[in-house]
Amino acid sequence: MTCRSFVARVLLCGFFGCAAATGDDPNGAEDALRRAASGYTATRYPIVLAHGMGGFTQLFGVYEYFYGIPAELRAGGATVYTTSVSAFASSEARGEELLAQVEYIAAASGTGKVNLIGHSQGGLDVRYVLAARPDLLASVTTVGSPHQGADLADWLIDRFDGNGFAEEVAATLANALGVLLDLLTGTENPEDAIAGLEQLGSAGAAAFNERYPAGLPLSRCGDGPASVGGVALYSWTGTSVLTNFLDVSDGPLALAALVATEDTDGLVGRCSAHFGKVIRDDYRMNHGDEVNQVAGLVSIFETNPKTIFRAHANRLKNAGL
Repeated sequence: MTCRSFVARVLLCGFFGCAAATGDDPNGAEDALRRAASGYTATRYPIVLAHGMGGFTQLFGVYEYFYGIPAELRAGGATVYTTSVSAFASSEARGEELLAQVEYIAAASGTGKVNLIGHSQGGLDVRYVLAARPDLLASVTTVGSPHQGADLADWLIDRFDGNGFAEEVAATLANALGVLLDLLTGTENPEDAIAGLEQLGSAGAAAFNERYPAGLPLSRCGDGPASVGGVALYSWTGTSVLTNFLDVSDGPLALAALVATEDTDGLVGRCSAHFGKVIRDDYRMNHGDEVNQVAGLVSIFETNPKTIFRAHANRLKNAGL
């Protein structure tokens, strides 16, 4: 890439966003083709993606939660499935919904196991599956997941405490959003916003961790075990908020970060995201960037999220997973 083309790329990305920026992938499309031809992401077991709170598989059948990531992984040879659970509910309820889908995928694919990756609350959901059916899992990876709870959830719980009307109104609105997401995605899942919020508070997270401790570090900001019962465990997260001025989600995340007690991606703290082997906990990404949202408008000064997922698939492949 010439100096002139690099400068032009930086200017264009700054104004229009760079969904295709690859950070440490300087050869761009040529390198992607080479990796695809070599089966760079061809894992032994299918990759199954689990969304977070308020998430979905695809809106209108086209707009993905893991924006552009499944196609990127498939281009390199991976078999990829996306799942759908209640937008707002506890991780035990969501985990049961996810487990049913994992059981089906493991059987239908003929592989018997999957590589399960969860973003945000989805990381707690996959931990539930790990506890319930470890025999179905080759690996578990969490991305920006609040294993020790989220400061924003605590802040909201404190504001609702003792004010039943405000809590009821908020719950009704959140549940209605969940129903709307079901309509837009063609799914039908039960919604329970209060249970979901309590799940992400520090007290709810502590109770969940007592029941499902596998993979957690012994100290808040340490690494957890690299594997449990033969299931490989990984995590990563971002610690930036304002990453692309065209991204409409940056502002709300910046406001949410005001109540944070540690470096954060806007919703989840750096140490709270630690689980299993920590690949990295300081990507220049906010909570949406971690799954290439919104619409690929991420920082041009950091490795592209699609590249990170692709590299992780290669990591799993090299581990025989």
